[in-house]
Amino acid sequence: MNKDLRDYLDHVILNVYRGFDQAHQPDHVLGVIKESLEIAKAYDLNNDMVETIAYYHDIGMLEGRKTHHLTGAKRLFDDPFLKPHFETDEIIVMKEAIEDHRASLEAPPRSIYGKIIAEADRDLFADHVIKRTVQFGLHQYPLLSLSEHVNRAYEHIRDKYGPDGYLTLWLETKTNLEQLLILRHLVLDKEKLITIITGWYQRLKKR
Repeated sequence: MNKDLRDYLDHVILNVYRGFDQAHQPDHVLGVIKESLEIAKAYDLNNDMVETIAYYHDIGMLEGRKTHHLTGAKRLFDDPFLKPHFETDEIIVMKEAIEDHRASLEAPPRSIYGKIIAEADRDLFADHVIKRTVQFGLHQYPLLSLSEHVNRAYEHIRDKYGPDGYLTLWLETKTNLEQLLILRHLVLDKEKLITIITGWYQRLKKR
């Protein structure tokens, strides 16, 4: 990757995430970048595009979670710094990939780049999912009681990752398939899942 582009992504774009909740800090972005590049090894792709998409994929959280896939895509598309580094059609593909990465969308991403960022953003290790869910809840809803936090987290995990959950894997990598199966079994054991959620709440609340 061109040094100017690398420096901009590392020192400008990545730093934006430091103002987000604990579930969307730079470590999350760096993990998604690493996973995106790993998945991309199976395809003949432009790795600069793969990385750039990953840097921008959640930056729309600046304007709220609900439409972050749309506002983040617009920020990438409108960023004048990217224009000397990519062709217009490449910027359009990257914009669409960010628009398409949200887990709740029912239609498949329009390109392999969109499928890769969607897959890489699915951190499905149960402990990570539960921790990030609690972190987000503590940041967004600080006035909720313990029981309200636990119920919110349980319902979110059930609705997204449970046997009838809305999350879809577009590339179905081996790791994500295995971890999603573990999550689905955990959702079915409500008492165990609530105990784990409560434990994370108590640990994170003390920080």
